[in-house]
Amino acid sequence: MPVAQLVAWSVETLLEGTLGSDLAGAALNTLLLAVVAAAIAVMTSTVVAYGQRVRPSRVGRVSARLAAVGYAVPGTVIAVAVYVPLVWVDRRLGDAADGLLGIDLGLLFTGTILGLVLAYVVRFHALAFFAVEARMGRISPSLDDAARALGADRARVLADVHVPLLWPGVLTAALLVVVEVMKELPATALLRPLGGDTLAITVWEATKDSRFDVAALPALGIVAVSLIPVILLIRLSRRDGWSAAGAQGSTPSGG
Repeated sequence: MPVAQLVAWSVETLLEGTLGSDLAGAALNTLLLAVVAAAIAVMTSTVVAYGQRVRPSRVGRVSARLAAVGYAVPGTVIAVAVYVPLVWVDRRLGDAADGLLGIDLGLLFTGTILGLVLAYVVRFHALAFFAVEARMGRISPSLDDAARALGADRARVLADVHVPLLWPGVLTAALLVVVEVMKELPATALLRPLGGDTLAITVWEATKDSRFDVAALPALGIVAVSLIPVILLIRLSRRDGWSAAGAQGSTPSGG
């Protein structure tokens, strides 16, 4: 019923032409921020997970788990934790530029997409890390040993051996981060640059003014994108189940 109501409102606003003109811009901003944040989160998670694989240590494990704490912290707290250091850096750079060159740099980092993307990565790093770590744990260490025996360094092993085998986990991690970024509201509302509205902000502002029909289409877009990881995970689990069943069926019995 809720989805049907969203569809009805969306069709109504499209037919009446009452849809906000900034929806396309908000959708583009959302997609750009989500893709950039997902790419950074996946890359950092892959490096951290691989580092734990080649050089396991207690300090590394604790550090990796601490880096994943951000998902349990409210978005407003993450936003403040990111905003304060950026303001400090901007002030130090501004003072240095004014004292040495006599120029006013203004705000280089505060109020830009840099702070917003950084908040997203801190907030949703755990999703990417655990997805990549779980997939990497299924790769046999003998593949690493064979590649190293052939003269490949650790970077080549990661690029040539692990990355091709990690792509299902990487894709899942990226989609999970994309969905969460699209839905994130508190950090986006606090850190977004001027004119940097997203679909979540559009829905929030429309519902705040009780314009539920205007909020329907962007909300429906968020719902539709949120279904992609679910469908992908179902397909991957079925494929892995079929592969495991096939491997078990091809194993000769001891009778």
